[in-house]
Amino acid sequence: MVFTGHIFPKIVGNDLVILVQSYQAGKVEMLCKKFPMKNRPIFSFLGWLLLSLTLVIGCSPTSNNNSSPTSTLASESANLTISAAASLKDAMEQIKPLYEQKKPNIKLTYNFGGSGSLQQQIEQGAPVDIFISAATKQMDALEKKGLLLDNTRKNLLKNEIVLIVPKNATGIKDFLDLNNQRIQKIAMGEPKSVPAGQYTQEVLTNLNIFEQVKPKAIFARDVRQALNYVETGNVDAGIVYLSDAKSSSRVKIVATAPATSHSPVVYPIAALKTTKNPKVAQDLIDFISSNRTKTVFENQGFKLAN
Repeated sequence: MVFTGHIFPKIVGNDLVILVQSYQAGKVEMLCKKFPMKNRPIFSFLGWLLLSLTLVIGCSPTSNNNSSPTSTLASESANLTISAAASLKDAMEQIKPLYEQKKPNIKLTYNFGGSGSLQQQIEQGAPVDIFISAATKQMDALEKKGLLLDNTRKNLLKNEIVLIVPKNATGIKDFLDLNNQRIQKIAMGEPKSVPAGQYTQEVLTNLNIFEQVKPKAIFARDVRQALNYVETGNVDAGIVYLSDAKSSSRVKIVATAPATSHSPVVYPIAALKTTKNPKVAQDLIDFISSNRTKTVFENQGFKLAN
């Protein structure tokens, strides 16, 4: 326990008098002790003790506004809300206990969904500290409106687009097979609001089959819903991220879209200007993008952007 207070030594006649004024639990306590000067060993010890206490008091951090950012962050309590693309759910759930173990005073709350929907929530004033999008489009829109905290945006992850079918399905080996008449329903994200849907449209357009397969499309509100449609056998096939496909034992990957057939799948991360805890938000961003989480992301099928 660190002593907080003042020590007043004073010689009165042949005695050393020590007055101690301490502050404990918001209370002020006074203690007065008298030591005979003739007791030299005790006097020498007390002199050493006074010097030691003076150094401790002088060097100990105090609860004022001049404390360093590091010490403030270490003891600060905060709740952070992170709005993240649905495809990040499994990875972020694994990262949460890693960070909270490192910073037990910080509690993380997640809000997963389609990046377009999350963008709209932020624009409408949702109390969000950090946003992780599955595409640069949504982050660009927020940045253009001045909603991002300066110098916090960075590219976090990369992903791939894959074609999946139910575990025991046969007859589909390539994206071009989606144009086959036997294929009736194809799950994909809504292109206007779900980045996975935007990438899917680019892939199918590049293959010159988008208009033909569009009538078969079952549009999902986010990529996890598209995955679920395939898992439950409600569709013949689906187009999702590699990370989503790897998260399920009920689907199998039959094809991977060439990188040249769509825009790079990049996940940017940034803090919002409205965050009440900018230092903590930056610390979390640094943690998420560090080597501490690299294995978590790679096991889920992601690649680090840098």
